[in-house]
Amino acid sequence: MNRMFSRRNLLKLGAGAVGTGIVTAGVGSELVFPQKAVAKDDASPEQALQLLIEGNDRFVNRKRKNPNQTLTRLEEVAKAQKPFASILGCADSRVPSEIIFDQGFGDLFVCRVAGNIATPEETGSLEFGSVVLGSKVIMVLGHKRCGAVEATIKGAQVPGQIATLLAAIKPGIESSKNQPGDRLENACKANIMTQIEKLKTSSLLSQLVTDKKLIIIGGYYDLDTGRVTILS
Repeated sequence: MNRMFSRRNLLKLGAGAVGTGIVTAGVGSELVFPQKAVAKDDASPEQALQLLIEGNDRFVNRKRKNPNQTLTRLEEVAKAQKPFASILGCADSRVPSEIIFDQGFGDLFVCRVAGNIATPEETGSLEFGSVVLGSKVIMVLGHKRCGAVEATIKGAQVPGQIATLLAAIKPGIESSKNQPGDRLENACKANIMTQIEKLKTSSLLSQLVTDKKLIIIGGYYDLDTGRVTILS
């Protein structure tokens, strides 16, 4: 079911305060919990999602503000990051998250892989983005006419490790087989939802969701219009 959070509830967010870094020792390595950077890091999950929606609205309506894209902003976040949202997006060159959501340096924690699949490596990265960096939203961002999904539908014989991508997409394809309408669009959206369910098997992410500190949601990007439709 598609849904949009009400724009009327968007709160104006100021710059984040600088916090204290925490360092925990590991065997043979250290995991650093960075200090807060100047970012929208005090937003609730709902507010963080709203910021993505508002940014995409600006992009679609040709009213981009191009925020946080200066060298001054880069200097602010050079030593620490506190992204307010994470994106598990497709590697497709036509789907750049910072542009379509009108964001800048330090705002988004972006993982990109063909077919926007939740591999163990991508899941681990998103766990880091949420647990360590404090991201409040994870959006699985698929898109119209995804080549990886189309190849999976066609049962394409592919070389090398490309086959592993198609294998990860196949469960979503199967779940959308009997749906009416455009087969490729249905499969692309079903794949998004399948990857969301895979992310929710992470004990770290699921606990944050239970504690209402994180939202995991889907987004479907229309290559023709630039619009991101929220899926849930």
